[in-house]
Amino acid sequence: MTHFEDLYNRYAPQIFRVCLGYTNDADQAKDLVQETFISVWKNLDGFRNQAQVSTWIFRIATNHCLRAIEVAKRMPAAELPFDIAETVEESPEEKLAFLYRCIAELEETERIIISLELEGLPQAQIAEVVGLSSGNVRVKVHRVKEKLAQKFKAYGQFR
Repeated sequence: MTHFEDLYNRYAPQIFRVCLGYTNDADQAKDLVQETFISVWKNLDGFRNQAQVSTWIFRIATNHCLRAIEVAKRMPAAELPFDIAETVEESPEEKLAFLYRCIAELEETERIIISLELEGLPQAQIAEVVGLSSGNVRVKVHRVKEKLAQKFKAYGQFR
């Protein structure tokens, strides 16, 4: 197995979940994972080990996600014809889908931070990826968790 295959096998599932948090669309997330690893493949020889390889890969993925968001902003968006919270059922899969929909509603930086936090990256590494201080990341993680908790609390009230 090559070094690239090792990287792909190790990080592709995490990158998919991060991209899903951005897009809330599994097909688009798969496309973004593919674009991420094409970039990794093309630039692997130029990687200088100045950061952890995982930080580098997550940064590439977030850049692809941000570009996809910019493209989507230029496209007219249709409003959802229903309240998301009222459509979610009890199953864990649907609660997870609801979580990803809530994450997709966050601002870009919050989406990056919480997606990486959910993947278990240390906050210092998240800070490197997003270009913020560790203290700022810690505060943002706390605030995002509060926002998501409020959405889930509201979700419970609609049931």
